[in-house]
Amino acid sequence: MSSKGDTSVPLLEGRDLGKAYGRAHGRTEALRGASLRLDAGEILAVTGTSGSGKSTLLHCLAGIVRPDTGAVSYRGERLDQLPEKRLSELRRTEFGVVFQFGQLIPELTALDNVALPLLLAGVSRAQAHTRAGEWLERFGVRGQSELRPGEMSGGQAQRTALARALVTGPKAVFADEPTGALDSLASEQVMTALVHTARESGTAILLVTHDTQVAAYADRELRMADGAVAGAEVTA
Repeated sequence: MSSKGDTSVPLLEGRDLGKAYGRAHGRTEALRGASLRLDAGEILAVTGTSGSGKSTLLHCLAGIVRPDTGAVSYRGERLDQLPEKRLSELRRTEFGVVFQFGQLIPELTALDNVALPLLLAGVSRAQAHTRAGEWLERFGVRGQSELRPGEMSGGQAQRTALARALVTGPKAVFADEPTGALDSLASEQVMTALVHTARESGTAILLVTHDTQVAAYADRELRMADGAVAGAEVTA
């Protein structure tokens, strides 16, 4: 975690981000000058009520949507100005994204879901399956490798989604309400596995959540209100 006077280049930074949706007379401002930085290996929780802009902020920082105003930088490179081809490459190789419901492909087994990013990157099927199996093992769901998402519990499916997000060895993982659909026990299992793996691999995590118990796993917490960062708190 960086100190206040640290001038080093952060892994990821958003500066004065603005984003609105809708037409001229019915526009909703999702972001209003939001700023944050994420350093290598840091776990940062972004919290706030529904509609505060936290998911939109994550989507802008992950290159999923482009902000209307402001700048997003990844390792000093302007992410918001990159062509879609380069953004897609970053999402395949250096970014991992996890959503509340995992968004696994229902027709594929857990093993094939986790192997998919490797296959898209040109890794052989045999090697991709080997690495996918290793990541399923890390998250405690190797026994479910031949199950499809509809055959797994919510916790098993979400741990499979986390394995898929981390299988390529990303520098940053963007987790949008990753425990929102889980009970307290499954949430604890998912967060424990995610934090342990991130610490082990040095992966930075940007975690969006409304759950204070989930936010407590982070090194630092930023609270959002009305599309802007409202405050900061050290949680660990």
